[in-house]
Amino acid sequence: MFFEISLAEWSLHKALFAKKIDNLDFPAIAKKEFGIDIVEYVNQFFKDKAKDATYLKELLGRAKDNGVRNHLIMIDGEGGLADTDEKKRMQAVENHYKWVEAAKTLGCKTIRVNAYGQGTAEDVAKAAIDGLGRLSEFAQPYGINVIVENHGGYSSNGQWLANVMKQVNKKNCGTLPDLGNFCIQRSKDGCAEEYDRYKGVQEMLPYAKGISAKTHDFDAAGNEVQIDYNRMLKMIKDFGFKGIVGIEYEGKMDEYEGIRKTKALLDRVGPVV
Repeated sequence: MFFEISLAEWSLHKALFAKKIDNLDFPAIAKKEFGIDIVEYVNQFFKDKAKDATYLKELLGRAKDNGVRNHLIMIDGEGGLADTDEKKRMQAVENHYKWVEAAKTLGCKTIRVNAYGQGTAEDVAKAAIDGLGRLSEFAQPYGINVIVENHGGYSSNGQWLANVMKQVNKKNCGTLPDLGNFCIQRSKDGCAEEYDRYKGVQEMLPYAKGISAKTHDFDAAGNEVQIDYNRMLKMIKDFGFKGIVGIEYEGKMDEYEGIRKTKALLDRVGPVV
């Protein structure tokens, strides 16, 4: 295949929130349950441990013991890097510093962040360029990438996010196209405004430093019902992407089963597109 497969820890968020498993268990579960040897952590599951050297050493040891490569930490809850209030934006930038350092300690290459802010598209873009630029400058000496996922609001508009990346213009700042996160505005009944997912991925690909393979539901043939994976993966391959595609199962079936079905889909489609 033209890509490697990783497992995003969010795929197991129900089990983690229910305390059925612990963050320290994640590398072993990825390898032993699914045969996956690259992992993407979520900071929510060890949010008070960013500066805990003993904990990080233990987590790194667990990964190494299982032959697992730490690749990425997904960062949430540290403030809006595109907040139009400069003071709040700078606080958010500084809140991310400890995660850059933790990523370095764990041997990760990347942190995934959110370009969240409120205001006009133009004002939020301006703030995002500043916030992401400052964080990327901090992360550069550590050898850490800062990548933005389409994660609702303006960030789920592929053209908007691509424009932000173009203006940040830093080698260690890029995107993480999530194949399923293109809802720009939510309503009580679901999504009120959705961006074309294929167009959005295409626009984000020039800056992509990873792909998030989102899945929710599968048909009897094992295909994702909302996303044409044949079309997506062919488009990604044709662009020339060679990197890591992370499984992020988010559906209603058993999480372990959902991860297995997603991996089976990638294993089936990946070699033939």
